[in-house]
Amino acid sequence: MFELSLAALIASFGLIFLAEMGDKTQFLALSFATQHNVYKVILGVFLAIAANFAIIVVIGQFLITIVPIDIISLAASLSFIGFGLWTIQGDKQKVKKEKVSRFGVVATVAIAFFIAEFGDKTQLATISLVAQYQNAVSVFIGATVAMLVADGLGIIVGVVFCKRIPERILKWLSATIFVVFGLIGLYEVLPAKVGFAYTALTLLALTVFSVTAMLVLARKQKRKENFAKNIACKDHSPREIE
Repeated sequence: MFELSLAALIASFGLIFLAEMGDKTQFLALSFATQHNVYKVILGVFLAIAANFAIIVVIGQFLITIVPIDIISLAASLSFIGFGLWTIQGDKQKVKKEKVSRFGVVATVAIAFFIAEFGDKTQLATISLVAQYQNAVSVFIGATVAMLVADGLGIIVGVVFCKRIPERILKWLSATIFVVFGLIGLYEVLPAKVGFAYTALTLLALTVFSVTAMLVLARKQKRKENFAKNIACKDHSPREIE
């Protein structure tokens, strides 16, 4: 019998939901939904998510059996901080019209979404969550529901209301929560290893580093966005009459 963990469910849902908001796979789902039946797209997304996370939680569970738990906890905590910085930097979003395969819309969406998820921060975060909470079933349920809700919300907002949730706010909220989870995880492990004083110094240094890095990455990302807008404006400006 598998015993569910409420803490693992809540943490998995919250972190994966925030990580997915504004992610490239959410835009992929939105792209499909603007071209095909929304219900078929959501079904395809669900199948891809379930298959993807089933593989990932097995990998995470396997790591627990071969790597000491303290090492896993430290690695998972540091990875959360890394995911926070990754969130601020953002993913390269290339939304293009996808061709439907001979297997139909559901299969096409499922295959495209499954492939797009590999190496994504939501996938890596799920491995860390399994290692952190040691409850693969709870993490699988929480992460799967979170992805489905996030992508469903993105489709509804994008298709029905023709609006987007402010991406910058979502990025900062998601990044902050990731970093906080990482710092909490380190606080739970480090005192027994290096003592409270060194733990406090380490957490302070990581906090300063994280905030500084987030600000730098956010400014860099903003410059890129402004540059892209300027290029777009130039491309669409009227030509001078000779």
